[in-house]
Amino acid sequence: MKRRLFLMAVAGAAGCTPRRRPRLNVYNWSAYVAPDTIPNFEREFGVSVRYSIYESNEEMLAKVMTGNSGWDVVFPSNYIIKPLCENRLLTPLDHGRLKNLDNLAPEYRSPSWDRSLQWSVPYTWGAAGILFHRSAPFLPKAWADLWDQRLRGRITMLDDPAEVIGACLKKLGHSINSTDSAHLAAARREAVAQKPLVRAYLNAEVRDQVVAGDVLAAQAWATFASQARQAAAEAVFAFPEEGFSLYCDSAVILRESRRAELAHLFIDYLLRPQVAAAVVAATRTATCNGAAHRILDPALQNDPLLHPPGEILGRGEWFEPLPAPAQRLRDRIWTEIKSS
Repeated sequence: MKRRLFLMAVAGAAGCTPRRRPRLNVYNWSAYVAPDTIPNFEREFGVSVRYSIYESNEEMLAKVMTGNSGWDVVFPSNYIIKPLCENRLLTPLDHGRLKNLDNLAPEYRSPSWDRSLQWSVPYTWGAAGILFHRSAPFLPKAWADLWDQRLRGRITMLDDPAEVIGACLKKLGHSINSTDSAHLAAARREAVAQKPLVRAYLNAEVRDQVVAGDVLAAQAWATFASQARQAAAEAVFAFPEEGFSLYCDSAVILRESRRAELAHLFIDYLLRPQVAAAVVAATRTATCNGAAHRILDPALQNDPLLHPPGEILGRGEWFEPLPAPAQRLRDRIWTEIKSS
């Protein structure tokens, strides 16, 4: 009898053990959510989120291209989506589970890189340009200014092949998406010639270095520039005269994910206007969510760095997916630039 009671007690205790919460694995760019974005989602839906960050598409791709990365939701830039699809790494989105999809701004409801949003949901967008400190010997206005000897050792470029090669192409008067081998060879020569002036190839890390005045000029994304400007009035951003890149980072669900329902729930949560607006306020990003944009503080709505006026935006050019031979050539050029 005592043994029977003991076994019943053990069974009862086991029945009272809290069930392990479902877990979602999210891999995102740095500074791309508000401090409470993830905790609020976990609390509302009773889930656990493993959240980690990366600083470049290449860093993300190195993991997800295996098809066994362990991540569910990632945020590739627009020109990366097609290669991910071609390698069968994405799962189609179920719009029936994305009730907040209509909150997207009209220009992001049928973007050129994914017309029916079959694979991706636009999250943030931005541009690359020149972040500089007012103490620089001159105020950079063009990509060509980043080849000026007066900035030797006080320049950084993005650790991003598309951006660095794109800036070189723009300096030469070509499209950032050029596949012409002669154009790309000339861009390589420009980057190699510039390298003795460059302190390092950096992404988010350069923000604080410009604020401190250690780096005088840097190729940077506008969102990091906006964060730097918020920290110090000495940080200034210029949209280069020759033109500049535009990009959109989107949420996608990896084909390897076994948590598609939870992944859709998370993306739909990010589409809520209040959630997206909080991300903008915390991270100084430009949102693709039109409903969120409408409820932003007017200072953020009208920020010319995040939302440049038409005459400036007209100089921007969207990155596009490239044919495989051109992409292989660029990969080789990037390796040669970094090793020169």
